[in-house]
Amino acid sequence: MKRVNLFGISVDPLTTKQTVEFVREKIVNKVPTHLLGMNADKVNGLGKDKQYDEIVKNADIINADGVSLIMAAKFLNKSIPERVAGIDLMQDLLEMAEKDGFSVYFLGAKHAVVSTLVDRMKGKYPQLQIVGYRDGYFGKDEWQNISNELKEAHPDLVFIGISSPTKEYLIDYFMKQGNNAIFMGVGGSFDVLSGYIKRAPKWVRKTNMEWMYRFLQEPKRLFKRYFFGNVKFLISMFREKFKWQKQV
Repeated sequence: MKRVNLFGISVDPLTTKQTVEFVREKIVNKVPTHLLGMNADKVNGLGKDKQYDEIVKNADIINADGVSLIMAAKFLNKSIPERVAGIDLMQDLLEMAEKDGFSVYFLGAKHAVVSTLVDRMKGKYPQLQIVGYRDGYFGKDEWQNISNELKEAHPDLVFIGISSPTKEYLIDYFMKQGNNAIFMGVGGSFDVLSGYIKRAPKWVRKTNMEWMYRFLQEPKRLFKRYFFGNVKFLISMFREKFKWQKQV
């Protein structure tokens, strides 16, 4: 399927269901894969660090994760079938893993959060093979040890609940160390799925206002990201439109 260029990033025009099938093929064929959800925050983070830009642009599967990206695609006359929300995709992948006998590893968040997450996932997916987990509070000096732990555990899927850009650098490091797995950064999904943070009701999600619901839960932490970040993204969107029109 031909990728769609948005802000210099080649986004895969996949639905959530198609992404799950694509990931299944990667696991069966033992292809190490970086599965990345693109959103306004990642777009805003481009151009600051060359290494980060290369990691994002070279991700193996890039989904449109974020209403802002879907809106931008429409504004720029690009075709993206739907938003592939990271937290929903993660749950679909866990369901697939349980059904097909694939193993998983959870890395990130506070110890209480990730341990609670594991307990909940064991209850929700009783046949799921969880081969390990650990919290996300560690320094770069521990990356090698964690990489070795992953090699010993041999997970098919590794979910990383750490914020950007650290998780992108970490995934890049693990893959360069020869870890053969599907690596998916899931941001704060561990907090939600563990029950520590409540997700927006379905009716809020349908109105595309989930971001506002999240902001109201953690206004101090998210103010800069959502309000200054959204303005920056809108500016980028108009610049992209103007550039595209000049090229036509």
